[in-house]
Amino acid sequence: MPSKLDELVFQVEAVLFASGKPLSVKELTDALGLDDFRPVQKAVRTLEQTYENRQSSLEVRRVGDRFALQLKEDYVATVHAVTPVEMGARTVKALTLIAYHQPILQSHLVRMLGDVAYEEVQRLRGMGLVHTEPNASTLELTTTRRFAEYFGIPSSRPDEIRKYLEAKLVVPSAVVIPPPPPSLEVSPTEVPVPPSESPEPPPPVEEAPPAA
Repeated sequence: MPSKLDELVFQVEAVLFASGKPLSVKELTDALGLDDFRPVQKAVRTLEQTYENRQSSLEVRRVGDRFALQLKEDYVATVHAVTPVEMGARTVKALTLIAYHQPILQSHLVRMLGDVAYEEVQRLRGMGLVHTEPNASTLELTTTRRFAEYFGIPSSRPDEIRKYLEAKLVVPSAVVIPPPPPSLEVSPTEVPVPPSESPEPPPPVEEAPPAA
């Protein structure tokens, strides 16, 4: 009979498999209905080591502070023939941003799209349209040759893809609005009162004439 830790490892594996997207330890803990994240964290580490030592086409990949159960890069091309290329508007947007700004870090894509970027990258990678390469604590994203072939782009070079997109689509030149520099930040106490709400100045006080 499997121990409690083994059972928890299996449960974590099942949740990662069913989610189809990277999950944090907190998200795994919530999905399993547990209060303490520490056993889940230990189970994730055990699952990582298990897949590292197992002969498998799958791996547990750390993506920032999240974890994903996914195909190893060497086997992505193997499933192209049975992988449907059906994309919703959100997926198309993610793919367009990756194609236009490549090579782009996944952390930058998250700034543009929010946390849904993690799920979209996994989906596009599974379709064989995006290649991921570890880069520090994040991933570097580029499009694949299949991307160019599928969409009829004559070249797989990033600069040529960018030119193609500029000719076919309206691609925003600036997607991320950086925060203002510290010198321009205004504290709540320094916010001026709108003219309509400004208090009216008190009437002038007439001085009494000097006594005779």
